[in-house]
Amino acid sequence: MELTNINWLAVFAAALAVFMVGGIWYSKILFSNAWMADSNLTAEQLKTGNKGKMFGFTFFFSLLMASTIALFLANGKYGIGYGTAVGFHAGLLAFSAIGIHSLFELKSWRLIFINGGYVVVSLTLMGAIIGLWQ
Repeated sequence: MELTNINWLAVFAAALAVFMVGGIWYSKILFSNAWMADSNLTAEQLKTGNKGKMFGFTFFFSLLMASTIALFLANGKYGIGYGTAVGFHAGLLAFSAIGIHSLFELKSWRLIFINGGYVVVSLTLMGAIIGLWQ
Protein backbone atom coordinates (compact mmCIF):
# COMPACT_ATOMS: atom_id res chain seq x y z
CA MET A 1 0.00 0.00 0.00
CA GLU A 2 1.14 3.46 -0.72
CA LEU A 3 1.09 6.05 2.00
CA THR A 4 0.15 8.64 -0.62
CA ASN A 5 -3.32 7.07 -0.79
CA ILE A 6 -4.02 8.07 2.79
CA ASN A 7 -5.90 11.23 3.56
CA TRP A 8 -3.64 12.58 6.30
CA LEU A 9 -6.06 15.35 7.17
CA ALA A 10 -8.66 12.66 7.93
CA VAL A 11 -6.09 10.80 10.06
CA PHE A 12 -5.36 13.98 12.03
CA ALA A 13 -9.09 14.77 12.42
CA ALA A 14 -9.83 11.21 13.59
CA ALA A 15 -7.00 11.32 16.13
CA LEU A 16 -8.16 14.70 17.40
CA ALA A 17 -11.78 13.52 17.66
CA VAL A 18 -10.77 10.48 19.70
CA PHE A 19 -8.52 12.62 21.88
CA MET A 20 -11.62 14.66 22.72
CA VAL A 21 -13.76 11.54 23.26
CA GLY A 22 -11.20 10.36 25.81
CA GLY A 23 -11.53 13.65 27.65
CA ILE A 24 -15.27 13.11 27.95
CA TRP A 25 -15.13 9.33 28.53
CA TYR A 26 -12.77 9.62 31.48
CA SER A 27 -14.36 12.78 32.90
CA LYS A 28 -16.70 13.13 35.87
CA ILE A 29 -19.58 13.26 33.37
CA LEU A 30 -19.06 9.58 32.53
CA PHE A 31 -16.54 7.19 34.04
CA SER A 32 -13.93 9.16 36.00
CA ASN A 33 -14.96 8.06 39.48
CA ALA A 34 -15.44 4.39 38.58
CA TRP A 35 -12.21 4.32 36.55
CA MET A 36 -10.20 5.90 39.38
CA ALA A 37 -11.71 3.60 42.01
CA ASP A 38 -11.09 0.42 39.99
CA SER A 39 -7.59 1.61 39.00
CA ASN A 40 -6.76 2.38 42.65
CA LEU A 41 -5.97 5.98 41.76
CA THR A 42 -6.90 9.22 43.44
CA ALA A 43 -7.39 12.64 41.90
CA GLU A 44 -4.32 13.79 43.82
CA GLN A 45 -2.18 11.02 42.29
CA LEU A 46 -3.35 11.93 38.80
CA LYS A 47 -2.30 15.54 39.38
CA THR A 48 1.29 14.45 39.99
CA GLY A 49 1.79 12.88 36.57
CA ASN A 50 3.65 14.58 33.73
CA LYS A 51 0.75 16.04 31.73
CA GLY A 52 2.88 16.87 28.69
CA LYS A 53 4.10 13.30 28.50
CA MET A 54 0.64 11.80 29.09
CA PHE A 55 -1.23 13.97 26.61
CA GLY A 56 1.61 14.05 24.09
CA PHE A 57 1.90 10.27 23.94
CA THR A 58 -1.88 9.90 24.00
CA PHE A 59 -2.14 12.03 20.87
CA PHE A 60 0.80 10.20 19.27
CA PHE A 61 -0.86 6.82 19.90
CA SER A 62 -4.18 8.21 18.61
CA LEU A 63 -2.39 9.21 15.40
CA LEU A 64 -0.85 5.75 15.19
CA MET A 65 -4.27 4.08 15.55
CA ALA A 66 -5.85 6.39 12.99
CA SER A 67 -2.98 5.79 10.56
CA THR A 68 -3.42 2.04 10.90
CA ILE A 69 -7.13 2.26 10.16
CA ALA A 70 -6.37 4.53 7.21
CA LEU A 71 -4.02 1.87 5.83
CA PHE A 72 -6.88 -0.64 5.87
CA LEU A 73 -9.07 1.83 3.99
CA ALA A 74 -6.45 3.09 1.51
CA ASN A 75 -6.70 2.30 -2.20
CA GLY A 76 -10.46 2.31 -2.25
CA LYS A 77 -13.57 4.42 -1.93
CA TYR A 78 -15.28 2.41 0.76
CA GLY A 79 -17.23 5.18 2.47
CA ILE A 80 -18.43 5.79 5.98
CA GLY A 81 -20.25 2.47 6.39
CA TYR A 82 -17.25 0.32 5.60
CA GLY A 83 -14.94 2.63 7.57
CA THR A 84 -17.21 2.37 10.59
CA ALA A 85 -17.25 -1.43 10.31
CA VAL A 86 -13.45 -1.59 10.02
CA GLY A 87 -13.08 0.68 13.06
CA PHE A 88 -15.61 -1.31 15.07
CA HIS A 89 -13.91 -4.63 14.33
CA ALA A 90 -10.51 -3.15 15.14
CA GLY A 91 -12.09 -1.99 18.40
CA LEU A 92 -13.27 -5.51 19.17
CA LEU A 93 -9.74 -6.78 18.56
CA ALA A 94 -8.30 -4.15 20.90
CA PHE A 95 -11.05 -4.76 23.48
CA SER A 96 -10.12 -8.44 23.50
CA ALA A 97 -6.46 -7.61 24.10
CA ILE A 98 -7.39 -5.26 26.94
CA GLY A 99 -9.62 -7.95 28.41
CA ILE A 100 -6.90 -10.59 28.31
CA HIS A 101 -4.18 -8.58 30.02
CA SER A 102 -6.65 -7.02 32.47
CA LEU A 103 -7.88 -10.43 33.60
CA PHE A 104 -4.31 -11.49 34.39
CA GLU A 105 -3.78 -8.19 36.23
CA LEU A 106 -6.87 -9.05 38.30
CA LYS A 107 -8.74 -5.95 37.13
CA SER A 108 -12.49 -5.69 37.61
CA TRP A 109 -14.97 -6.37 34.85
CA ARG A 110 -16.16 -2.79 35.26
CA LEU A 111 -12.67 -1.47 34.50
CA ILE A 112 -12.33 -3.84 31.54
CA PHE A 113 -15.58 -2.51 30.10
CA ILE A 114 -14.69 1.12 30.79
CA ASN A 115 -11.30 0.87 29.06
CA GLY A 116 -12.42 -1.59 26.40
CA GLY A 117 -15.57 0.38 25.69
CA TYR A 118 -13.52 3.50 25.14
CA VAL A 119 -11.38 1.69 22.59
CA VAL A 120 -14.37 0.28 20.71
CA VAL A 121 -16.08 3.68 20.58
CA SER A 122 -12.84 5.43 19.63
CA LEU A 123 -11.83 3.09 16.83
CA THR A 124 -15.38 3.00 15.47
CA LEU A 125 -15.39 6.80 15.34
CA MET A 126 -11.95 6.84 13.72
CA GLY A 127 -13.11 4.40 11.06
CA ALA A 128 -16.21 6.48 10.36
CA ILE A 129 -14.24 9.72 9.99
CA ILE A 130 -11.54 8.19 7.82
CA GLY A 131 -14.06 6.22 5.75
CA LEU A 132 -16.04 9.39 5.13
CA TRP A 133 -12.97 11.34 4.01
CA GLN A 134 -10.94 8.60 2.32
